[in-house]
Amino acid sequence: MTLYAAYGSNLDPHRMASKAPASPVFATGWLRGWRLTFAGDDLGWGGAMATVVEDLDSSVFVMLYDVPEFDEQSLDVWEGIDLGMWRKIRVRVHTLDGEPLAWLYVLDAYEGGLPAAEQIEVIAGAAEAAGAPRDYVDALRAHPCEPPV
Repeated sequence: MTLYAAYGSNLDPHRMASKAPASPVFATGWLRGWRLTFAGDDLGWGGAMATVVEDLDSSVFVMLYDVPEFDEQSLDVWEGIDLGMWRKIRVRVHTLDGEPLAWLYVLDAYEGGLPAAEQIEVIAGAAEAAGAPRDYVDALRAHPCEPPV
C-alpha cells in the first residue's frame, strides 16, 4: 500500500478522483508540526499556491488516499514533479488508527504571496467535503487573499 497525504484542493475526494481514479480514501488525519501556507506567487499561476512547511506549533488536516503505482505516476505528472516545482517527501500522518507513513507533495518555492480568492474557496470547500473541523474550515476562509477577479 502506498499512501498519499492530500491537503488543499486535493482534500475533496471527487476532485482527487479526477486525478487518481483508482485511489480510494484510506483515512483522514493531521500532519502535526506542519502549517498550510502559500508560496510561488512569482511562478505565474494567478496567485500563490497552497503548500505546507514545517512548524512545530501547527497542524494541517489531510486526507489519506491509497494510491496504486499507475495513479502515483499520474499524480507525479499532475503535480509537476518532472518540472521541478514540487518535491515528494515522506511524512507521518496522525490518524485515529495509528501514524502511517505517506507521501506528500510540497512546493519548491519561497513562502509568501497571497492566493487568489477563488483558490481559498476551493480549498475551504475541499476541506469541508473531507470532514475537516468547522474551525479549521473557517480559518481557511478567513485567510488573506487577492480580491476576486
